[in-house]
Amino acid sequence: MTRPSSTTGPPAPPAGAPSLRERAEADLRRLVGRADADFRDGQFEAIEALVERRARVLVVQRTGWGKSAVYFVATALRRAAGAGPTVIISPLLALMRDQIGAAERAGIRAVTMNSANATDWDQVRDALAADDVDVLLVSPERLNNPRFREEQLPDLARRCGLLVVDEAHCISDWGHDFRPDYRRIKDLLDGLPADTPVLATTATANARVVADVEVQLSAGGAPVTTIRGGLARDSLRLGVLRSMSPEQRLGWLLAHLGDLPGSGIVYALTVSGAEDMADALARAGHRVAAYTGRTDPGDRERLENALRANEIKALVATSALGMGFDKPDLGFVVHVGAPSSPVAYYQQVGRAGRATERADVLLLPGPEDQDIWRYFASVSMPREEQASAVLAALAQAGRPLSTAAIETIVDIRRTRLELLLKVLDVDGAVNRVSGGWIATGAPWTYDGERYAWVAQQRQAEQEQMLAYERGAACRMAYLQHALDDDSAADCGRCDNCAGPWYPTEIPDRVIGAAREQLARVGTVIEPRAMWPTGMDRLGVPVRGKIAAQEQAEDGRVLARLSDLGWGQRLRPLLQRDGPVPPEVLSGVVQVLTEWGWAQRPVAVVAIPSRARPALVTSLAQGIAEIGRLRYLGTLDVIDGGPAGEPGGNSAFRLANVWERLAVGLALADALAGIPGPILLVDDFVSSRWTVTEAARALRRAGAPAVLPLALAIDG
Repeated sequence: MTRPSSTTGPPAPPAGAPSLRERAEADLRRLVGRADADFRDGQFEAIEALVERRARVLVVQRTGWGKSAVYFVATALRRAAGAGPTVIISPLLALMRDQIGAAERAGIRAVTMNSANATDWDQVRDALAADDVDVLLVSPERLNNPRFREEQLPDLARRCGLLVVDEAHCISDWGHDFRPDYRRIKDLLDGLPADTPVLATTATANARVVADVEVQLSAGGAPVTTIRGGLARDSLRLGVLRSMSPEQRLGWLLAHLGDLPGSGIVYALTVSGAEDMADALARAGHRVAAYTGRTDPGDRERLENALRANEIKALVATSALGMGFDKPDLGFVVHVGAPSSPVAYYQQVGRAGRATERADVLLLPGPEDQDIWRYFASVSMPREEQASAVLAALAQAGRPLSTAAIETIVDIRRTRLELLLKVLDVDGAVNRVSGGWIATGAPWTYDGERYAWVAQQRQAEQEQMLAYERGAACRMAYLQHALDDDSAADCGRCDNCAGPWYPTEIPDRVIGAAREQLARVGTVIEPRAMWPTGMDRLGVPVRGKIAAQEQAEDGRVLARLSDLGWGQRLRPLLQRDGPVPPEVLSGVVQVLTEWGWAQRPVAVVAIPSRARPALVTSLAQGIAEIGRLRYLGTLDVIDGGPAGEPGGNSAFRLANVWERLAVGLALADALAGIPGPILLVDDFVSSRWTVTEAARALRRAGAPAVLPLALAIDG
């Protein structure tokens, strides 16, 4: 494809004018606010390639090297020469906020268009039209917003003075944080004028990712200049505390968080893990807060600022706090549970020690890590039969379908469906339009070989992470090798090079406090209040609100499967069948004791289980005996009806159980005139449609109220 050219090249500077380096150094010093600031190795070379040669440049440098200085200085130079605004494609709101703040300090006018500031878009568009914007930051998802794509993108591509792809490893599905929307950047590159400079930056790319990103950047046949530096971080001291129980891991944090330098981040693999740890640490007097995907956007910004200002000791976070969070003096990063690859681990620990002589980095792995890795891996790859079903549904509809409408046609869970639609969109098989999604009719073939290869590589990276935990070699050098850094050498600081530098003792009183925290029981099951949309397509004649007289009350589970305490005990229990262990029954009794219901239940009914009948029956009978309640037996199972896969979407999960749980004659007789609530017992809750349908059957048979109770819930 021949791309348009906007100019014939940069004009020659007037005689006696400052050199490019002199002008670049002046802009750098304004940016950092220091008169003695100078470029690090590779920074000016990248700027020169962008400004003088209008090149496409890939920069792979460690966190803290100053990649943002390259694009802000290049922006200042390009704008001074009359070029249009820089467009920065940035993956996270936290990253955008930091970049806007840095730009403003340097006198660069930066704005953003993202999901959190939709009310400002008209104002931003007006500023762009008036050429009052130096930098526009957008998310990769914005590139496929129909309105943005049609109204803004063509003009931006024509006028763009510099295109920046931040965290460019996201382009590659070999990368640890692949985002399908990043693949759209290749289409954007195809439409740029021939001499528009392009900069891609990342701190976490091995040789395979670098090669893949270079291919993406070379769209249209443009050559790519790659500037790569050593990835060693001299300030980081790496260590691993292995073979610790959940009580010991939490106990170590309770005892030693206050001893870690400055303020920092404690990473957890799951939302509930982060929330549980934050709660335990706060109860012990530590100034901490949870930061996860469930944290409100406004609260995220407040918490980030609190950490920057050292108002709190730590944020206990999931990977939601990762790329782009900028606190140069971050003193430590602790992982309770390991990321699934050394590359992802390096990216997260790279938040620490960017402007300090020392930062402590510790990993406290757990036996549950590999189960969590497998779960996230299972939702990250599209499956052929599901892709084919979605394309067939869209083709047959002949009109746009919303994601919710597709869910009633194809049994795919929402998170997996959204990812699949993005992949199909990037591949040109579907388009997002006003009102939903349509099939383009373009030929599409499932690339099973590529996905199998990606899965194989990710499995290999998991093995690398386990080797990092167990290995005796230099930890920093190991991470460098994992990122194909040829400059790797022993650091002399990690626990393998210099011996453990961290305390390992945990006082008995702290272990007791940790054990008490992990022994806490009881999580609320909120009842379903609305039916999924479009259930008539699945032969289920319901819509809107669930009738109040057919709903369950708030329920309880002993624990979430991801809980650091009970969750780890329940995982192996739910993988087999047998009588409920006494200690688990005691935990359930504690849940009942602490419930605080409006009216005590008078009887117990069990939901029949095909996988674990002995477990559920013994649990229900044990509760009835201890609580001196009537045990009324189980609901009847009626076969037939639609079937959905475990973990499928909400519509199919409901269809799978619709009117398949019934009240038999004996149970109906027992329910007649019953004076109080029924305790409805199950082993495991996922979608909540089984307990919803069971409660509906009991309510229709005369139960005045139904209180669901189970051992565990997803999450």
